[in-house]
Amino acid sequence: MASLDRVKVLVLGDSGVGKSSLVHLLCQNQVLGNPSWTVGCSVDVRIHDYKEGTPEEKTFYIELWDVGGSVGSASSLKSTRAVFYNSVNGIILVHDLTNKKSSQNLYRWSLEALNRDSSPTGVIVSNGDYDREQFAENPVPLLLIGTKFDQIPESKRSEVLTRTAFLSEDFIAEEINLDCTNPRYLAAGTSNAVKLSRFFDKVIEKRYFTRDPSPMAAFTDRKRFNFKSLHYD
Repeated sequence: MASLDRVKVLVLGDSGVGKSSLVHLLCQNQVLGNPSWTVGCSVDVRIHDYKEGTPEEKTFYIELWDVGGSVGSASSLKSTRAVFYNSVNGIILVHDLTNKKSSQNLYRWSLEALNRDSSPTGVIVSNGDYDREQFAENPVPLLLIGTKFDQIPESKRSEVLTRTAFLSEDFIAEEINLDCTNPRYLAAGTSNAVKLSRFFDKVIEKRYFTRDPSPMAAFTDRKRFNFKSLHYD
């Protein structure tokens, strides 16, 4: 088989939200039987058909970089993680739908990755202070994935989905909510599978079919993210 072009996608989120299980499901189409904590970074590869079913169809490797660690880690560990943030073409932000704090921490994870030369700390969030326009200039495609959807009581689902919809708006990203122990959430033809394919197409499009092949570098040179704060009631 001929060598394939590839793109690099970070998978970010708090420890325990299910990043490793998600990456295994995306790359192997199987449930991860015995997930463990990720130390440093783990990389797996998914084969993706760009613009599938069209004359422009082409196969690419999607490298999924599962970055371990806690958002509250010491600055030395943040510096260690920074080496994984180079030459990034896309970011998947993962949060636990049963853990509101993991959703709030996605703002810090975004700051750490997109402002990789700085060390954002003390990001406090309060309603109405978040400037969504700052993300409008971000050329790095983002996808928001909520895990453990099966663990949300039916009576709470409307509230949780409303919260994730606001989160999606803030990051200007599509959202997928799923259970990593059930492959049917990403079955071919489902809305989740369509969103995932659309995200990977966008990542590839920006990497190989735009004038600037290095969106992360261009963006961080032009403007640093400076999130104010956002608080969920």
